[in-house]
Amino acid sequence: MTDSIMSKAATMEIPINSNGDTGTLPEDDSLEQAAKLQWSLDQKDLQQVMVSGPNLNETSIVSGGYGGTAEGIIPTSSIKGSSMHHSSSSSSITADEATRGVAVEKLEYVKKWGLNTYKCTKQMLSERFGRGSRTVDLELETQIEVLRDTKKKYENLLQLARALTNHFYSMVQTQHALGDTFADLSQKSPELRDEFGYNAETQKLLCKNGETLLGAINFFVSSINTLVNKTMEDTLMTIKMYENARLEFDAYRCDLEELSLGPRDAVAMARIDSAQEQYQVQKDKYERLRSDVTIKLKFLEENKVKVMHKQLLLFHNAISAYFAGNQQQLEQTLKQFNIILRPPGADKPSWLEEQ
Repeated sequence: MTDSIMSKAATMEIPINSNGDTGTLPEDDSLEQAAKLQWSLDQKDLQQVMVSGPNLNETSIVSGGYGGTAEGIIPTSSIKGSSMHHSSSSSSITADEATRGVAVEKLEYVKKWGLNTYKCTKQMLSERFGRGSRTVDLELETQIEVLRDTKKKYENLLQLARALTNHFYSMVQTQHALGDTFADLSQKSPELRDEFGYNAETQKLLCKNGETLLGAINFFVSSINTLVNKTMEDTLMTIKMYENARLEFDAYRCDLEELSLGPRDAVAMARIDSAQEQYQVQKDKYERLRSDVTIKLKFLEENKVKVMHKQLLLFHNAISAYFAGNQQQLEQTLKQFNIILRPPGADKPSWLEEQ
């Protein structure tokens, strides 16, 4: 309607009088009304734009060109919201991924452990009931049995040596108390002073030699204890690892043999390849531990001979010199094996040594 009025007003002829003033035409009222109407319409459109126009916080970005459809319009408020929460969401996603990765790793570990335990238990029961085969190294197995038997005998020797130490210590303490009693009676019995005095000196000498012998026996016990409970025990721990590796190796070997006797389709071949890889890993582990056990048994035997040669010589010389009453030879034996006796009352270090 506005366009028709404006076109009509634009084509209307305006007569001019002789003085150059416009004349009053019947259509003047309609022209004024058309202009007023257009102005009011423009004001309404402007007000509508100002009131209901787009908010700066809600302006839209049009992905298409001018006159495009409403599709592809992205509100800027959503862009602001996503940018504000992007860092927090990304950090939470990273934490979730890390937690999920740890959980998957633990689950995979438990799965492998359970499968390995099942295979080893199956193999152990098969060997126990005589239905499964096992890998045997006769020479190594014989050396291991000899070591275990030797360890039992050395443990018995250690127990007896400790018992001798305890009994002999009690005897030395008794001799010390007896010497003090003889000395006291020597002072209080003038008629038996010489007799009590001789016995007091004898007990004190025996007590002194007994303390020297105790030093030698304690050194003997300490060396045997180190040999049995440290050196032999360390070798036996390696042997235990070797036996576990042997059991695992036989379990995966039997598993591979069972799969090899089955069908040869694509799924079976994939399982055979995986079992072959596991078998090779267990084989390498088994051979490595077998080599470690062989080396440790060799060094243990050499160390045992060297240690026992020294300790048995010490024990013999010390016992012989003590019961022969040869104080000089007894002291010389301790010097020969670099044994230093602590003076009486020096069991605990002084406060200066503790600093």
